[in-house]
Amino acid sequence: MQELIKLLKEKAGLTDEQAQKTVQVMRQFLDGKVPAMFRGVVDKFFADTPKSGEEDILG
Repeated sequence: MQELIKLLKEKAGLTDEQAQKTVQVMRQFLDGKVPAMFRGVVDKFFADTPKSGEEDILG
């Protein structure tokens, strides 16, 4: 996940906090859109990012 955060910072000019929050929002969005059978793939991809309802990345 750090690779995606790094890309967001470099390509979009986001701060570290903004990039981390963006990844968290992406995860929450995908969790709500993919069929249940594919949620394991999303969970693995976002393994080090809190899910919706878990502790917020920013603190």
